[in-house]
Amino acid sequence: MSKKPIGTTARTGQNCPESGIWKVVGTPTTTAPIAKGNRMPPYGGKAVTWKLTQYA
Repeated sequence: MSKKPIGTTARTGQNCPESGIWKVVGTPTTTAPIAKGNRMPPYGGKAVTWKLTQYA
């Protein structure tokens, strides 16, 4: 099973496609460790796009 590439994106509410450190695209931004299969969380009460920055 191959890993999703660094830079893969996922929206709030989608299932996380790869365990790792995810960063919110845009500002304000944050990073969060999210495990594969978990739902991508909102940030600041809003739906956001998350980008994979490193593998867990």
